[in-house]
Amino acid sequence: MKKLINDVDTVLTDALDGLAQAHADILTVAPAHRFVRRRTLTPGKVALISGGGSGHEPLHAGFVGHGMLDAACPGQVFTSPTPDQMLAAAESVDTGAGVLFLVKNYAGDTMNFQMAADLLDRPNDTVLINDDVAVENSTYTVGRRGVAGTVIVERMVGAAAERGLSLAALKTLGDAVTQRTASMGVALTSCTVPAAGSPTFTLADHEMEMGVGIHGEPGRRRVPLAAARDIAAELTGSVLSSLQLARGQEVILLVNGFGGTPLMELYVMVNEATTRLAGAGITVVRHLTGNYVTSLEMAGCSITVSAVDADAIALWDAPVHTAALRWGM
Repeated sequence: MKKLINDVDTVLTDALDGLAQAHADILTVAPAHRFVRRRTLTPGKVALISGGGSGHEPLHAGFVGHGMLDAACPGQVFTSPTPDQMLAAAESVDTGAGVLFLVKNYAGDTMNFQMAADLLDRPNDTVLINDDVAVENSTYTVGRRGVAGTVIVERMVGAAAERGLSLAALKTLGDAVTQRTASMGVALTSCTVPAAGSPTFTLADHEMEMGVGIHGEPGRRRVPLAAARDIAAELTGSVLSSLQLARGQEVILLVNGFGGTPLMELYVMVNEATTRLAGAGITVVRHLTGNYVTSLEMAGCSITVSAVDADAIALWDAPVHTAALRWGM
């Protein structure tokens, strides 16, 4: 195992300290590295909190800032943060308008965020994100997994929160964005969790895992490596089959890298996915391409499609300033 680390036991804390130094104008790390929060809060705005296991950077801490999250709780690699982290984050960033938890559908995350919500003595609600169409039930989950579509939910709800929408309205919006967003991924290689020191799973040079999860969970099937056009056709086809969009629908297309795929290859997938969407009568009006929800150094990508209207496009285009996503400011 070759990694740029000091010690497997300090990977997370060392990385959080580096994040805080690199983006000191945007965020700060709480004592004992319990959570990452916005340096400057907006009084009277609903506080948005997310989190999950580390190893998926820039999710979630990279999306703390104006137009997205107020706080993010990092767990150890591929391990849920604890309820006390979530509770401390909520109490730190709530300015009186309540707290909305944005939670990926994984057993540990849902259980711990629910415990935190039960303990939090102030108005709060939860959006459960479950955009992965690859499998209905899998390792870590009952129901669909929450994957790269999380970025779109956090962005839309974050923009709406900056406008001053209420807790109830943001909950409704978050649920709606989740329902109209779908993702599916493919892995070309495994990843190596530092504490494990060996690959999570093994793929032969001629194999790929279709429908893989962001922790390396099994997908739909293991198949021979194929051309980008064929991979994009299956991923995009599965997403469209789930969403059942009408011809003429406008969408956001997110082609997300898992950490080990060059941008050149991601843009090949953008081209192929856009072509397939156009063939189905779907118009891509906004693109996002790059490593946003990763699986350490896994090679592969996911395709996310989110149906939008004029109001959703306006939310997407609104100013955002985070470590990993910024425009309009």
